[in-house]
Amino acid sequence: MCLAKDHTFVLCAYGESPYLSDCLDSLVNQSTRSNILISTSTPNSYIDRIASNYSIPVIVNEGSPSISHDWNCAIANSNTKLVTIAHQDDIYSSSYTETMLRAMKEADRPLIFFSNYGEIRNGVYEENLLILKIKRILLRKFARHGALSSVKDKRDILRFGSAICCPSVTFNLSILQTPLFMTDMKCDLDWEAWERFSKIDGSFVYSPEVLMFHRIHEGSETTALIKDDTRRSEDETMLQKFWPKWFAPIVCSLYSLSMRSNSL
Repeated sequence: MCLAKDHTFVLCAYGESPYLSDCLDSLVNQSTRSNILISTSTPNSYIDRIASNYSIPVIVNEGSPSISHDWNCAIANSNTKLVTIAHQDDIYSSSYTETMLRAMKEADRPLIFFSNYGEIRNGVYEENLLILKIKRILLRKFARHGALSSVKDKRDILRFGSAICCPSVTFNLSILQTPLFMTDMKCDLDWEAWERFSKIDGSFVYSPEVLMFHRIHEGSETTALIKDDTRRSEDETMLQKFWPKWFAPIVCSLYSLSMRSNSL
């Protein structure tokens, strides 16, 4: 049984994001309200003030900030079996929690839940960009069945790049072992995690509804990593897990074209 009390949104806050309040608005206004907390490696008065406005607790992480460190701390800071790492710049549909709980309850041994998503670009909400259409094509079988557990089905949506949008994911910590994310990855740590999870007995659960919007902006970490070519190096490493070593760079060249959509 998956209940609201079993789920936590852990919002990873960093610096002074101008979008932090918008993200919190979307979390506190869920049709089914669950737990919410803020996890940060950069404590400051800005985060404290906004958290206080919403009566949301703030937990300060120890250690040097990094994506893997921050995400693993976010998971560790939660006391529930279901956890969604909310990214501070993103917006969640009011039906996200309700839909996720229902889908997880109906699935057989669910590992993760994830959903269809849109993007926010220069304040415009986009649902039909080319990259989003490509990911939906890869996810057609999941859209038909809702949840799939075979290793092949789970890996098929990862072999051309990750079709899973990280901030749309809810983790089932009653099955998955922590820490969830590898510290040697800077950009593809989510894709690497999905690849490991794909070999675990259990199902990936998907909703074809657009349940969140991921914001693309120049200040995002993803944009910065693409610009310094970190992502291409890690992409090749990941693609070699699915393709022969000689063929992976070819797939990577095609995949890198799609990554241009993460730049404005």
